[in-house]
Amino acid sequence: MHVDRLHQVAQRAVDLPRAVAFYRDVVGLPLIAEFDPPGLAFFDLGNVRLLVERGAAPSQLYLQVPDIDAAWAEIVAVGVEAVDPPHLIFRDDNGTFAERGSEEWMAFFRDSEGNLVGLVERRVA
Repeated sequence: MHVDRLHQVAQRAVDLPRAVAFYRDVVGLPLIAEFDPPGLAFFDLGNVRLLVERGAAPSQLYLQVPDIDAAWAEIVAVGVEAVDPPHLIFRDDNGTFAERGSEEWMAFFRDSEGNLVGLVERRVA
């Protein structure tokens, strides 16, 4: 088997209209299509599709952003449930995941459905 890339990620929705508004208006993802019934909404997440689905199992998204501090400020400003502010997770001294000496910063918040979502920024030292 050969896998080219991740095609789609599903995220649980309890209230589909609320979840659509959250991912479209707060996170800023383009809505591709919504089908209700059966309770599905698709968003463009770069080269991966995000499916927000009523009744899906909870999952965790990690969204890469160019400036985690600015993204965090935007999330907090609109009243999203902040869980863990931006902080250094890993310094890649060996070049395992990216350029040697780069840093991976993360922050976590809850979406409108209570799912934990991570923000990620890679910083080159």
